[in-house]
Amino acid sequence: MKILIASDLHWPTINGVSTSSRTLAQGLAAHGHEVMVIAPSQTGKRYKEIDVNYTVARTASIPFLLYQKFRISLTPYREVKKIINEFKPDVIHTQTLIMIGQAAMKYGHKLGIPIVSTNHAMPENLIDNLKLLAPVSRPINYMLKKYIVRFQLKADYITMPTQTAIDIFGSAIKRATVPVEAVSNGIDLSRFTPTAPSKDLLKKFKIPTDRPIVAYVGRVDAEKHLPVLIAAFARIIADNKAHLLIVGKGVEIENLKELAYEMGVFDHVTFTGCVSDEDIVNLHKVGTVFCMPSPAELQSIAMLEAMASGQPVVAVDAGPLKELCQHKRNGYLCEQDNDKEVAKALTKIISNPDLRESMSKESLAIAGTHDLQKTLKRFEKIYTDLINA
Repeated sequence: MKILIASDLHWPTINGVSTSSRTLAQGLAAHGHEVMVIAPSQTGKRYKEIDVNYTVARTASIPFLLYQKFRISLTPYREVKKIINEFKPDVIHTQTLIMIGQAAMKYGHKLGIPIVSTNHAMPENLIDNLKLLAPVSRPINYMLKKYIVRFQLKADYITMPTQTAIDIFGSAIKRATVPVEAVSNGIDLSRFTPTAPSKDLLKKFKIPTDRPIVAYVGRVDAEKHLPVLIAAFARIIADNKAHLLIVGKGVEIENLKELAYEMGVFDHVTFTGCVSDEDIVNLHKVGTVFCMPSPAELQSIAMLEAMASGQPVVAVDAGPLKELCQHKRNGYLCEQDNDKEVAKALTKIISNPDLRESMSKESLAIAGTHDLQKTLKRFEKIYTDLINA
């Protein structure tokens, strides 16, 4: 098949959308399909490039300075039209509902090309980082959710990473006249494995080896609620010897460093900043327990990666996280923004090796149900059925 993936957020941007769209593209190409991704240019000018085994067609773009310095394509319709006409895809898969996603949806319909639309985003992913909009965040979030639903309903097939994600968007999605299905983002279980980290890695990032490690991997932005993790960690080390590892970059990193200093734990926290894909894989092996304090997740690829690396997990009881963090099986669910409860859950795991070991095995079992190969086969079947129909 010739498969076109449209994504306004794509590698080398680092977030869940870009990670999942890149993983999908590489996986489908590895299965023998011809894959092209349309994504914003990283230089401003249009160009094409090869990423491992598929092509990325970059559209002219400008910086979106309000949020993570993303680049966006404001008027990509003509470029998207030209790319589609030249590539002649059998199916289009939109990953975002911004400009490129809109253009691909519109022109794909015009040509009668089957369209699959996957939603990865919550309105909070954007609004929580735009502090000027905080006073009106609730009505804006409501309108954005409505817009997401309207966009999705234009597709021939709708997917979201979890059933809970579908439920979040309410009855309008459930009553859709087109199929709606939960399809996991999937994880490459050949890369994320429960093996020990190398000594060189620990030395590179100055991570101690004589104490439990509480780990977080992901964007360091406002909607991730990382101050809760810092506050919980401050409670932990009052009675326990431990270290906190925060892997990733984002707009909140300096604020978090300042908070860690104010709470007297700065010397017990490692902030890695931006790291390579390979380092992310290896840093997932370091943690004794993984913590996800964010309530704005539609699946959490980072938590899946941690589980596949053998970590128990602590997460907030919000949205789809309960599908991965199954309370008292492979970790604990906590009340949102309750640092005392998070600290208590983390302490239970790091202070009890037997509990940690049993929860680790359960994390591996749950992660095993999200094998990327299963996800790829499901999307291949969806594409084939739409094309044949």
